[in-house]
Amino acid sequence: MGNGALLIVSHLAVAGGVYALTDRNPVDTEVKNEGYFQVDTTKVLATTVASLRDEQRMLVFSYKGTAKVQAERSLWWLFGGRQELSVPAVVNYYIDLSDLSLGDVSFNETAKIVTVRLPKVTLGDIAFQPENATTINGGILSWDDDQVEALRKLNYRNARRAMVAQAQQPGLLNAARKQARSNITGLFEIPLRIAGQPDVKVVATFD
Repeated sequence: MGNGALLIVSHLAVAGGVYALTDRNPVDTEVKNEGYFQVDTTKVLATTVASLRDEQRMLVFSYKGTAKVQAERSLWWLFGGRQELSVPAVVNYYIDLSDLSLGDVSFNETAKIVTVRLPKVTLGDIAFQPENATTINGGILSWDDDQVEALRKLNYRNARRAMVAQAQQPGLLNAARKQARSNITGLFEIPLRIAGQPDVKVVATFD
């Protein structure tokens, strides 16, 4: 594949998560333990889950590729036209957190491990960049603007299918899952550290 995947930098997402987790749903129960203020772990996890659920869809990864397709049309089996299209596009990958609940989160107090079960990664809309596209028309029908437009529409349908096929390659899906796990891990670890539990490890998994 000629174009590589572009990772979405998660620092802003993490920073935004800190604001959401600390300001919008403040933790109001603290227990003093061995000189540190320790917040009940379940309370912290519940607050984190609520904030993530409010965000609904989280962007975790983006891929930029190029679709190269060709379409042909004929009229009365005598006149033909063809069009080659090369168009770049961006595909975004998301996880839908709108149904996230405490049932998706487990805490092993002995091992100090929080496990978060994530929903599957889904693709967003295909964002074509027609301003950077290359089009080559040929055949008698290419002299007819209506025929050229019909070929263009057909080619963009073909290009959409081509981009979806590219975006569903195992390597890209695995990269999206990896970034999703990293994002979610950070968004759970930060409030736990703030609550005085930096030794709790967070593991995000997919079904």
